[in-house]
Amino acid sequence: MSRPYPVHEAKAKLSEILRTVKAGRSVTISDRGRAVAQVVPIQPPRDLTARIEELERDGTILRARHDIDAIRPIARRRGALRQFLRSR
Repeated sequence: MSRPYPVHEAKAKLSEILRTVKAGRSVTISDRGRAVAQVVPIQPPRDLTARIEELERDGTILRARHDIDAIRPIARRRGALRQFLRSR
């Protein structure tokens, strides 16, 4: 972690800050002595399969239990929306 940059200095030294971040270090930007932002290096993208497995382990997502091709679209009928709206 490098030293904090006040906003006015960060504006003047943006190129320097970006070089620091490219080198893998985070930079904090402060306003009136209080940290307000942190510029951090972008993490390389993870493998999609690994990310899906991680989300499954966390319980954030559940994989479909059925073949998606087995799902048939709902048949459209003329006037179905009008009939639905009248019933409300």
